[in-house]
Amino acid sequence: MPATATLTARALLLDMDGTLVDSGAAVERVWRGWAAEHGLDGDRVLGVVHGRQGFASMAILLPDRPVEQNHEDNRRMLAAETADTHGVVPIAGAPAFLASLTGIPHALVTSADDALARARMAAAGLALPPVAVTAEHVTASKPDPEGFLKAAAELGFAPEDCLVFEDSEAGVAAGLAAGMRVIGIGPASAAYGATTSIDDLTQVRITGTNPLTLTISV
Repeated sequence: MPATATLTARALLLDMDGTLVDSGAAVERVWRGWAAEHGLDGDRVLGVVHGRQGFASMAILLPDRPVEQNHEDNRRMLAAETADTHGVVPIAGAPAFLASLTGIPHALVTSADDALARARMAAAGLALPPVAVTAEHVTASKPDPEGFLKAAAELGFAPEDCLVFEDSEAGVAAGLAAGMRVIGIGPASAAYGATTSIDDLTQVRITGTNPLTLTISV
């Protein structure tokens, strides 16, 4: 029988891309196009952008460029990503996992803006959680913990009562910086320092309320 781990929490905070939604193909199409425009290596760009807001990625990749240009490019990139949902599908187990959260305090915490979050969740056939902290609601991008702290406050729970689901290095770092435990999605997440790591959401079973009990197949 597979080994299991048990965690308890009062609220769940969920990243979107790579955690609930597989949007990798769309992200790659849009960002490789941006890389070509700026004479940058596409693989290097893709190694930076995941989990961060676009302007924050651009600041790393083009450190000498005025921040105003990064924000302008970010608006353009968000529009392009919102329009390109071809191949966007749910992560394995995501539909059943979200359906199991009815009546359970949870929130989406994503570096996407509201329009992109709605477009990708809809393309994947997933319902948007009732609480969503998107790019418009924060002043700092992951790995800053602001988004997770805002979501916890909106749900009415202390950080230590929340459990984060994340796949990216920036996202895992943000959850940990918020004082929360993090379930890492995907094999790379263990190296990012996640509290525990799984391949996908088929490995999670939730029972009970106040607190929730999460049984993780590892």
